[in-house]
Amino acid sequence: MRTIGLIGGMSWQSSRIYYERINQLVTDRRGGAHSAQLIVNSLDFGPIARMQAEGGWKEAGAVLANAAQSLERAGADVIAIGANTMHKVAAQVMASVRLPLIHIGDTMANGLKRDGRSRPLLLGTRYTMEDPFMVDHLAKKGIAALTPDKADRDALHAIIYDELIKGVVTDRSREAVHAMIGKSGGREADSVIFGCTEIGMLFPPTEACLPGYDTLELHAEALVDFALA
Repeated sequence: MRTIGLIGGMSWQSSRIYYERINQLVTDRRGGAHSAQLIVNSLDFGPIARMQAEGGWKEAGAVLANAAQSLERAGADVIAIGANTMHKVAAQVMASVRLPLIHIGDTMANGLKRDGRSRPLLLGTRYTMEDPFMVDHLAKKGIAALTPDKADRDALHAIIYDELIKGVVTDRSREAVHAMIGKSGGREADSVIFGCTEIGMLFPPTEACLPGYDTLELHAEALVDFALA
């Protein structure tokens, strides 16, 4: 079994879910007492969140690059960034190590294309929805992603940063996100991407009013595929 190196802590709430899902998938596939060979480098999200807000993406990328190098030295065979937003600096991280990086955007596109989806609603942080890095990544793979209107983008960003990364889950926020997804039907969206690894804390993608794709789940599955290949 190959060893997965996960850059986590962004937030630790979703890193906890990554750890559980990766190990459960290995157990499901291998049976018995098997679990994943997994090294987690969990970062302090406070300074990184501040860098995001201040536009310090190069500095944030350096933090993640250092984390990736530490995982490489520790014996990881593959690197994963356990956050959608921080894939904005994926190229900087990839350039810092010799190991492959499994990009969450690739796993997202593969899941959509497998089911013939090409026009998803992309939900995530303001950075993921408004900066073109993820929309462009998907476009190169033939996926034309939509994003909510500004009011909904602002509301979702607040839900993520003020609530979900702190482990707070409310019915009000569940209803708000359900409503955002519902609006997209009039824009001919054929699916919805949970493009923030905390969104699945609100409700599973099977409860969305469109076919739903949780990027954390897709990413975890791809990492386990690699580890067990």
